[in-house]
Amino acid sequence: METTTILTIIQVVISVVLIGLILVQNKGTGLSSSFGGEGNVYSTKRGAEKSVFMATIVCAALFVGLSIAHLFIQ
Repeated sequence: METTTILTIIQVVISVVLIGLILVQNKGTGLSSSFGGEGNVYSTKRGAEKSVFMATIVCAALFVGLSIAHLFIQ
């Protein structure tokens, strides 16, 4: 298999994982407070919530890195 094909397959897999991680995260964050959701209560992330958050950041960074690599390897 060619390098571009492998990069494309890995990028698709990471994008699906990233979508799943974003959907698993807690509701009540973001713009929901503007529309009657949770108030301005600050809480720290702990346990599984923190792990999902960190995994989301790692997957997003990998996705961006693969996208940039895909530009240069053609």
